[in-house]
Amino acid sequence: MEKVRVRFAPSPTGIPHIGNTRTALFNFLFAKKNKGKYILRIEDTDRTRYEENAEKGILEILQWLGLLWDEKYTQSDRLEIYKEHAQLLKKNGFAYEDDGALRFKMLKDGATTWIDAVGQKEISFKNETQEDFIILKSDGYPTYNFANVIDDYLMGITHVIRGEEFISSTPKHVQLYKAFAWNQPIFAHLPIILGKDKSKLSKREGAKSVLEYRADGYLREAILNYMVLVGWTPLGGQEQMSIEKMIELFDLGDVNTANPIFDPQKLEWLNGVWIRSIEDLKNRLIDFYQKDKEVKDILSSDKSDIWITAAKSRMKTLKDFKNLISTGKQKKYSKEEKQKAEKLLDFLKKELGENWNGEKLLSAIKDFSSSEKTSFKKIYYLMTGKEQGIGILELSDIYGKDFFIKNLKDA
Repeated sequence: MEKVRVRFAPSPTGIPHIGNTRTALFNFLFAKKNKGKYILRIEDTDRTRYEENAEKGILEILQWLGLLWDEKYTQSDRLEIYKEHAQLLKKNGFAYEDDGALRFKMLKDGATTWIDAVGQKEISFKNETQEDFIILKSDGYPTYNFANVIDDYLMGITHVIRGEEFISSTPKHVQLYKAFAWNQPIFAHLPIILGKDKSKLSKREGAKSVLEYRADGYLREAILNYMVLVGWTPLGGQEQMSIEKMIELFDLGDVNTANPIFDPQKLEWLNGVWIRSIEDLKNRLIDFYQKDKEVKDILSSDKSDIWITAAKSRMKTLKDFKNLISTGKQKKYSKEEKQKAEKLLDFLKKELGENWNGEKLLSAIKDFSSSEKTSFKKIYYLMTGKEQGIGILELSDIYGKDFFIKNLKDA
């Protein structure tokens, strides 16, 4: 069997959102599963829309996720190759000059058909619906449709795994292969990701880049894990998976043919699962908060492990850590809340004396909650100044009773 070679071929016209990066992941998994090669090709021939920062962003995303390529190419370095092949088509009667550009003659009889590897379905276009198209622009740069085919052939690409938005361009690609008398690769078109309203994924629905998700406190493991589940269901329906497990289980035949729905809540939930699973959470937090002196001081203190253990069960993102450990009041108490805080303080002092910790503290709080018909949530708020955060017992271990007394007195 021919050795598998796949490519991820982004255009650096903007930072790709998470849906585009999923294509890189699927290519990577397919290559690794089949012990093949995963190639990165920067398709930068549209010079009017080229953004240098976009190319840097693409590389940073792939490196951070660990989707490291075996070979890398840049189309703007290969202009002579495209010109030679365009002239060859002209010489053989498949292309003609048109206002300084070269245009490919599309076959107008019959149909262009292929079997797509996603769903093993036949896709067919009547050739009479296809128009001739430019392959080499007057500025000497090739068009996407032309350079794409030349590179896929010369780079030995065996499987073209890309989004289904490229289906309508595929007849052009197939006819180019035929004009050169080349064997075409296997095409696999991935259903595009939709928002919850079933329209194209938008920024509001989660169409952010991986770099934005990283800045929001998402782990690479969770992002990879969620991306793979958007449009692919592994045998057995497993949800939490390491990259190694994904490689082991991945099969193009299991890619869903229906358009998947992006669910930001599911991604957030999965991120929380991974936060509780990783062993180096402290290092991840140190890295995430490297520019935040307040959090850095806590993470370098001798009680950092208590903080982290207390916070991680409540964290959905790394960003939550700061909110959970913050000791500042969220807002001023109302008159009624102040009265309740005074009552609670008197009760705790009477019940606990100097020993405000452990089960004795929790027992006293439960008694007050019962006798005063006050919810534990309200008591937590009065004692900490926050709607939610780490547990009362952990706060007691870290700060002692003075922290609670101060909040109740300052009410």
